[in-house]
Amino acid sequence: MRVGLIGAVLLAIGLVAVAFGVIPISDAIGIADRVWPILLFVVAITVLAELAATAGLFRFIAEQLARWGLRRAWLLWLLVVTLAAVSTIFLSLDTTAVLLTPVVIAVARHVGLRPMPFALTTVWLANCASLLLPVSNLTNLLAADKLPNESPLYFASLMAVPALVAIVVPCVALFVLYRRELLVRFDHADRTPPEDRVLFVLAAVVVTITVPALVSGIPVWIPALAGAVTLAIGFLARNRAVLKFSLIPWQLVLFASGLFLVVEVARGWGLGVLLEAIVGHGDDVGSLERIAGVGAASANLVNNLPAYLALEPTAGSPLRLAALLIGVNAGSLITPWASLATLLWHDRLASLGVTVSWGRFALAGLVVAPLTVGLAVLALAFWG
Repeated sequence: MRVGLIGAVLLAIGLVAVAFGVIPISDAIGIADRVWPILLFVVAITVLAELAATAGLFRFIAEQLARWGLRRAWLLWLLVVTLAAVSTIFLSLDTTAVLLTPVVIAVARHVGLRPMPFALTTVWLANCASLLLPVSNLTNLLAADKLPNESPLYFASLMAVPALVAIVVPCVALFVLYRRELLVRFDHADRTPPEDRVLFVLAAVVVTITVPALVSGIPVWIPALAGAVTLAIGFLARNRAVLKFSLIPWQLVLFASGLFLVVEVARGWGLGVLLEAIVGHGDDVGSLERIAGVGAASANLVNNLPAYLALEPTAGSPLRLAALLIGVNAGSLITPWASLATLLWHDRLASLGVTVSWGRFALAGLVVAPLTVGLAVLALAFWG
């Protein structure tokens, strides 16, 4: 609710700015034209993921991973790492933070393991694994239309090596941090059958078709919307009580819409000139590390979305834009508000009775975030 309230305030400020001419109406229309496909995708993919989770798809996958874990915690954790990375890459970081987190915690508890290593894995990978494709993160979707080629394959070719580094580094850190909890054995896990086999099969088919469609070059909102509508029709026929307004991430839509307008206001008041002086120019390693570092610091100071929006005009080249994405995405590991996914993750943990020490969270992030961003930018500079 707080995110929605903040979004409503930001949107009101932006609309007042438009009304008083701080933002020209033509610029506001241009922002809306750029934003609506992105927000429609966010709504559609969130509804699709929520309905798939309700159908038992994610729980089934997690329980299958527990069986494949062969009673070894480290192997189960590696399978969760794979699931979290795939979920983030193809279904967005919010899907991982919101829907996968309770599933892996339930599985960890079911087999008698401490949930925190698995919970921290989901939130770190929700942020750090969100570099490979446009659909992985809202910031990526914004950046995609600024690149010389909007194809998801071009985006992936630019980000592939940095994305791999950004996954491996935090995973190594997690294993070192929780090695005692992960180098143990656990009891065999039973499988829970789906409550409605028809909806379960429908969800599996829809997700299987949607995932490759998201990287086919079709505007991503089209397959996401088609998948969400298909699942909604299935639930309408078999379990319509699930179809509630709360499925729609309206708070996120308000928050993002307000941020777009407010950042545009800040640009008009000279923010862009100031930031350009801070981040500098150039595609050499030092310059790329500089813009990524400013992006990471800005994300942890305010939030990664306004940080990206404010810094986007200073990028100026595909490599600089990619470095900025590394900073605002993989660098958002220190403060709770650095990414919306982290806030949503914490809400899910609280509802499950899992306590997070923000002091330890920030301390771990202070070590891992700079290391991840720095090494990923080096990979970008040499192989991007």
